[in-house]
Amino acid sequence: MRRYEISDYDWQRLSALLPDKSTDVGRTAKDNRQFINAVLWIARSGAPWRDLPERYGPWNSVYQRFRRWARKGVWQRVFEELQEPDLDWLLLDSTTVRAHQHAAGQKNNAADESLGRSRGGFSTKVHACCDALGNSRRFILSPGHHSDHRQAQALLEKDRPGAVVADKGYDSSSFAQVITELGAEVVVPSRSNSKQPRLIDENLYKDRNKIERFFNRIKHYRRIATRYDKTASSFLAFLHLAAAMTLLL
Repeated sequence: MRRYEISDYDWQRLSALLPDKSTDVGRTAKDNRQFINAVLWIARSGAPWRDLPERYGPWNSVYQRFRRWARKGVWQRVFEELQEPDLDWLLLDSTTVRAHQHAAGQKNNAADESLGRSRGGFSTKVHACCDALGNSRRFILSPGHHSDHRQAQALLEKDRPGAVVADKGYDSSSFAQVITELGAEVVVPSRSNSKQPRLIDENLYKDRNKIERFFNRIKHYRRIATRYDKTASSFLAFLHLAAAMTLLL
């Protein structure tokens, strides 16, 4: 097995979730495993698509298929089907990813592609939700200068956790009310200027390091540590692929 390629054990778990199998109706792909290995090579190495090794086939064919799966939501669907969430509590956090100059497109659609200028420069913010075990649950992208609490409620979706754990960036009375209405415990420390500081479970708050470790794991994929993709859909597809691989471990 070459570097970055999927193991036999992981492939057995993943293969049944992919489209274009021999058991599917219609035209099927020659080799799903070779395609997945090609995309993993791009994701881990951070190389341009044109530098894809010849053993994986024509780079443009691989790229077009990757984009087709991204538009159809295949990468997200595979990621979601691998989940077995522990909803005792949910962990929320975000990380800012610096955008490479190759990610820049037309200025008038930068916000639509989740690109913006923050203190760290031209960037995208990845908002993430993880379960009590530190396994990823869902992602939302926004321009780098957007605040965390804008996406807080959307990260919860329809989950009903026992508690919600997040840092001060998510401190707002409206979000705390949302959590309370879910019947969950609010484990979000108050900002330093709060007139009525919130009491929280300090031991449970320490568990927030799990989502920070998750960010560390997926940033081993250089295509995520730095954003090279012009479109938010492609960047999100790489996120879902990397997160799916962490669920296979």
